[in-house]
Amino acid sequence: MGQHGEHGTLVRAAAILAACLLAGVAQAQCRLALALALDVSSSVNGVEYDLQRRGLAAALNSEDVRHAILNGAPGDVALAVYEWSGRTQQKLHLDWVPLRSASDIDRAVVTLAGMTRSFDEFPTAIGHGLAYGALLLQRAPDCARRVIDVSGDGRNNHGFGPRAAYRHFPMEGVTVNGLVIMGDQGDVLDYYHNQVKFGPAAFVEVANGFDDFEAAMTRKLYREISDLVIGTPRPEQSAPGPRG
Repeated sequence: MGQHGEHGTLVRAAAILAACLLAGVAQAQCRLALALALDVSSSVNGVEYDLQRRGLAAALNSEDVRHAILNGAPGDVALAVYEWSGRTQQKLHLDWVPLRSASDIDRAVVTLAGMTRSFDEFPTAIGHGLAYGALLLQRAPDCARRVIDVSGDGRNNHGFGPRAAYRHFPMEGVTVNGLVIMGDQGDVLDYYHNQVKFGPAAFVEVANGFDDFEAAMTRKLYREISDLVIGTPRPEQSAPGPRG
């Protein structure tokens, strides 16, 4: 092979390698867009709301969740947080923010810990809350996975339900995981398994009352951010979580 032929081969090889590296960087830029949806319907009293608010901030601030965000798979985790209750009662508290550093997580934790409840007298419109989440994901960063993490203590009792949201809103490729807060409604766990859980590798986590919300949310965030695929547990069991 002549000098010019060898040079051309090297140039082409370098171009192919650069393209592969750039493709890898593009794929790694964002691995997860995660929208956290908190129930603020009338069934949640002020004390329970504070347990949710503080529990979410503490879960995001936990050592295991921080490690999963910053030292897990390549790419950013983008986070948004909103509250939902009635048909038109949704409030965005944290717009899409990439969690690229400890400082990014610190700022998100402060924002979540300082949230002020948006609504307190409206019913439980889970379908409308999920529709809001689907539209929120439409303007999220371009991430490999898109997840809505919806927590609540009751069934849908206002407006259209979750399955209608999945039929009529942009949910292709979206996973919806549930965090059920056990209380007066004994059938709420079955409802989340049968109606709310949706999409690839979806799962339901369980909090045994609002006092257990922080621990359950920590397990749930760790599993979502780590992209753990775990066999479906029996409904009364919680999925494995971070180390103790």
